[in-house]
Amino acid sequence: MKKQEAEKYAFEIVPLPREKWRGTPIPMRYTTTEYYDVAVEEVSEGFRVTMEKKSFAEPVSHTPEEYDFPDSLYQEHWVKACAWGVVKGGEMIACIETCPEEWSNRLMVTELWVHEDYRRQGIAHALMALAKEQARRERRRVLMLETQSCNVGAIAFYLQEGFTLIGFDSCCYQNRDLERKEVRLNLGILYHQEG
Repeated sequence: MKKQEAEKYAFEIVPLPREKWRGTPIPMRYTTTEYYDVAVEEVSEGFRVTMEKKSFAEPVSHTPEEYDFPDSLYQEHWVKACAWGVVKGGEMIACIETCPEEWSNRLMVTELWVHEDYRRQGIAHALMALAKEQARRERRRVLMLETQSCNVGAIAFYLQEGFTLIGFDSCCYQNRDLERKEVRLNLGILYHQEG
């Protein structure tokens, strides 16, 4: 991050080397009052998919404790991952991790997190700027990420950052994701065209 940008935001983004930060837990948690209701209907012409924003009857919270596979930096399946973050007093308060998907020439944002106490200060925007720059520098076709249909706050941020819906998976987390209103959404920014 350029010095004037760091001064503007009053934080410094630094590399998070694998040797030091591997396995560091990322406590993803959020509360939402809305969700995108994903519906898939088989029709005579094929399939009809709709996605409409709706309200929960009561707020819904998601925490790391409810998942068997909690988020952490440098998980084994992200072989070529790299990460950056903001560290205060030796503690990570924000991070972004990216990993190339070489066969498709796409760059995946595998983690993006900002501690609740430091949100709405431009940190996520600055972290995402690093991923966008990496995608452009490496001439990736797409910068992509995964989020959940009930994480409307994150979706709003990603849309503001220029991402758009590129797909979904209706049984990524459990076989009842559609009913549970927690469907994996794939969002992306399309860059270079090939061929």
